[in-house]
Amino acid sequence: MRSLPPPAVHPTQFDAYERQAWAGRAEAFAGGFALLCAHTVPALLDAARVTAGDRVLDVGTGTGSVAVAAVERGAVVTAVDAEPSMIELVRAAVPGPAAAEVAVLPELPFEDETFDAVTGNFVLNHVGQPLAAVAELRRVLRPGGRLALTIWAVPAAPGQALLGRAVEAAGVTRPAHLPLVPSECDFSRTPEGLAALLTAAGLREAATDTLHWVHRTTPQAWWNGAAAGVGFIGQLLLAQNEQTRVEIRRHFDRFSQEFTDPDGLLSLPHAALLVHAHR
Repeated sequence: MRSLPPPAVHPTQFDAYERQAWAGRAEAFAGGFALLCAHTVPALLDAARVTAGDRVLDVGTGTGSVAVAAVERGAVVTAVDAEPSMIELVRAAVPGPAAAEVAVLPELPFEDETFDAVTGNFVLNHVGQPLAAVAELRRVLRPGGRLALTIWAVPAAPGQALLGRAVEAAGVTRPAHLPLVPSECDFSRTPEGLAALLTAAGLREAATDTLHWVHRTTPQAWWNGAAAGVGFIGQLLLAQNEQTRVEIRRHFDRFSQEFTDPDGLLSLPHAALLVHAHR
């Protein structure tokens, strides 16, 4: 456990929503959106300079794609996630010298300066207090150690925006029960804003790159994740009545034609921001 007790951090409504939204959804995430998020893993590990023998913490590990790749590089990995069903999948998937446990940002059950590298693939999209979260990641990082994080680019790339366009075309607006990150806790979702967040947390030489890729999947697989309530768009879909969901699906099928290849698969352009810094 940590050497000194941390200052009290009170969860926001956004944090409580995230816990509820992801509860029990590991399998649904693994079957679709996890494959999308895996595209950034090699660049993330390169940015954190993960090599054999490094003690690596992967935060918000999801189904463990970063943890698996880090173990394959010879690292000694600890993977954490706030959702227990994710950790069950990680324990089954991650080989070799790795541990997986439930832990929730911005409070981690590790001593100061424990790890050589810390990674988080899209984890900042799911915390209500981003600065406190990054400060906690800095705390567990050794002096000179590397931190690398990804977030989704804003505005969303065309493929990422597909489901949202269908929701908007059906006339759906954000319901009050889906909270936002508190304005006083949020940061600018730009390359400069992301780098500034790490600098404010005490990290050095923060720099941001933009990653672009095309994710290929079937229309039904892309729809299934949202229909199962995965992520914000899934929660928004579940909040609608059956008639509205049918209307959203109609628009989704129409817009999907813009991305459909001759083989019937979707080619969905995506973009993410990758920030890296050191302690």
